[in-house]
Amino acid sequence: MRVGYARPLMQSVGVDQKSQLISAPFASSLNRRRFVSVSAQPAEAQADLTPDTGGMLVSRQEMRFDFGGARFRLPSDKQRLAWIFDQFLYGEVTGIQCGHWLYHAPTLEAAGFFARQAVEELSHVRQFLRIYDLIGARPGPAHRIIRLMATGAMGSTYAEHVATEMAVGEGLVLMIFYALIDTIEDERVVKILESAARQEERHVAFGERQTQRLVQANPRLRDYLLGLNLTSLLAMDRLARYIGKRLGQDHEVLRQIPAFLRRLTAVLEIRLQRMGVLEGSLAEIGALRKVWLIAKSYLRHWSSRLLPRPKLLTQTYLDDPSLK
Repeated sequence: MRVGYARPLMQSVGVDQKSQLISAPFASSLNRRRFVSVSAQPAEAQADLTPDTGGMLVSRQEMRFDFGGARFRLPSDKQRLAWIFDQFLYGEVTGIQCGHWLYHAPTLEAAGFFARQAVEELSHVRQFLRIYDLIGARPGPAHRIIRLMATGAMGSTYAEHVATEMAVGEGLVLMIFYALIDTIEDERVVKILESAARQEERHVAFGERQTQRLVQANPRLRDYLLGLNLTSLLAMDRLARYIGKRLGQDHEVLRQIPAFLRRLTAVLEIRLQRMGVLEGSLAEIGALRKVWLIAKSYLRHWSSRLLPRPKLLTQTYLDDPSLK
């Protein structure tokens, strides 16, 4: 459930500048030993993921939605939950795409993060298979909108990847994780989701901070990334309407989907603002300007595939800040 744009930035600055801009908030204090051991840190050693500690720009509390005590209950909600988990399972399998970004990572720090993320995403596949066992269901296919958002609209450059796939895409997924944690009655399922959510938080935080740095360095990325992320709003609205029809609007949780969708949109707006992608509010963007931003962004998205790719780490690693 991820979507990506750094080529304009990487072509406008030198290799040394590029590495410093992208790595600065994460790798300024790294040495070789810490770089090698970062993935071995236990979960308890991770910093609390809040804006004050360098984690997510939007806190968990801000992403929460009050369902008023509504619950998914087993076994009566087995089919509904199975369909929801089918969408998550597909998204986790797209963790194989981390291999692409590991290969094209602009810094050693980013490469280390993507290597760890790939392991975490694929471990989530096993966790979801455990959930299927717990609820007595078997995996099924994902909806076409989920497939489009997760793989059909895969980012073509680094900035596009961290902004639209990691920060926004995984940020939306994380909100649904929180919603399920708050509404599923079975504590065994909730425990698994909590474990996966903590790892997703790190992915979102990385995407947010990287996007923030890229936009600060190259403000011309702002409208481009905004246009790409406006598409997420259209996809969310269409998917929400389908869920209402597919799973039924008479359920105590599902009848709150319209309000939850409004909350998703509000949080998306906050995230875009804090990353520096959105100035003002989404409501201030007129319909014609939205169409223009989306069209211009996707034209740039597809045309960028024709441009030369940035150099690989095997060519630039000696200039990496972590080796200084």
